[in-house]
Amino acid sequence: MSKARDLLKEGNGIFRLAPAWVPRLFCRPGKRMKLHPDDLYILGLERGGINERWFSSTTVAKNGPGTPEDEGMSYIVSEDGEEKVLLKEAIDTLQEEAIGEELWQKHRGWPIYSKLFDNLGPLPHHIHHDDEAAARVNQKGKPEMYFYPSQLNNHGGEFPYTFFGIDKGVDKDQVKECLKNFTQGDNKITELSRAYKLSLDTGWDVPPGVLHAPGSLCTYEPQVASDVFAMFQSVLHGEHVVPKELLWKDTPEEYVGDYDYLMSIMDWEKNIDPDFYENRFMEPKSVDPVNQMEEKGYIEEWICYKSKLVSAKRLTVKPGQTVTIHDQAAYGLYMLQGHGKMDKWSIETPSMIRYHELTNDEFFVTEPKAKKGVTITNESQTDPIVMLKHFAENPELPAL
Repeated sequence: MSKARDLLKEGNGIFRLAPAWVPRLFCRPGKRMKLHPDDLYILGLERGGINERWFSSTTVAKNGPGTPEDEGMSYIVSEDGEEKVLLKEAIDTLQEEAIGEELWQKHRGWPIYSKLFDNLGPLPHHIHHDDEAAARVNQKGKPEMYFYPSQLNNHGGEFPYTFFGIDKGVDKDQVKECLKNFTQGDNKITELSRAYKLSLDTGWDVPPGVLHAPGSLCTYEPQVASDVFAMFQSVLHGEHVVPKELLWKDTPEEYVGDYDYLMSIMDWEKNIDPDFYENRFMEPKSVDPVNQMEEKGYIEEWICYKSKLVSAKRLTVKPGQTVTIHDQAAYGLYMLQGHGKMDKWSIETPSMIRYHELTNDEFFVTEPKAKKGVTITNESQTDPIVMLKHFAENPELPAL
């Protein structure tokens, strides 16, 4: 029997996952992911500070020279911590037993991951390619979504505002001129955009081709498994400079220096959408609009729901309650608050994590187990259990 199958049996269809910490050379940690302060630069200054944690990931972080081949990838670990296997290897072995027949036949793997993004300042105004543009560099197009958990935002960082898209009245030549001025100092592209103040426990939908400069809240980000992007902003808030190489990242060699090519990866209509807020902002929506579930001791809400390719729910189990939750698709989960039991597993929310430590705050639920039902017991008399659940293509997703 394979190690993956042994761990599947041990967990009764639920995999315990080890934390996957990711550094970024061009970012500064916001110190809200519960990683011990002494470990924020544990990989060395040449690798950068750790400001991301990836969940349910079968994707390698593309961090340039010196990046380990498994950086960003999730490991399944046994209850005693002695055995481990990559989630990717387990899914490749178990196939539809892990993620269901439809998802396996379509993607031949787990097509999404989620992360915590925890940066002290904002990111540059940047863009993710669609499937057509990403295929030119052997990648997938990248839709992503944002949610700002109140449990992880005791401070808002330096700039809790996000620029989205391009303001009405701006034309393409103005944007292209900013790109041409990338190496001349601040190219002032955010002057052509619009910023929104970020609100806790809400989120945004960011399709491929839409410019966005994520603000400094600690953010939960379900997304398609891809690391494709191009940075369109040269100087950030606080005078932090963006290397010109990131403007041309994921541009085919024959198009490097071609500003019309960069313009072509923009979805212009979505960027200038006058109803951008209405079409992209997301407030939590109850899975059960008549709220019968609340009488059973829990609340479940869609928090990311405007993409058919990736979605997320927030589950709250009230103190002292035991509930059984059914889903129609495999999912990863991350504990935000509380402690208790999930089937055979202890679940808990650590207050501090060392870089090499294992935790009981992250799991992957296989599709057969999700359909059969997961029983959760909140062992506290005062503290709710709150967890975030990230899905790929979920047949229960409400109509857009």
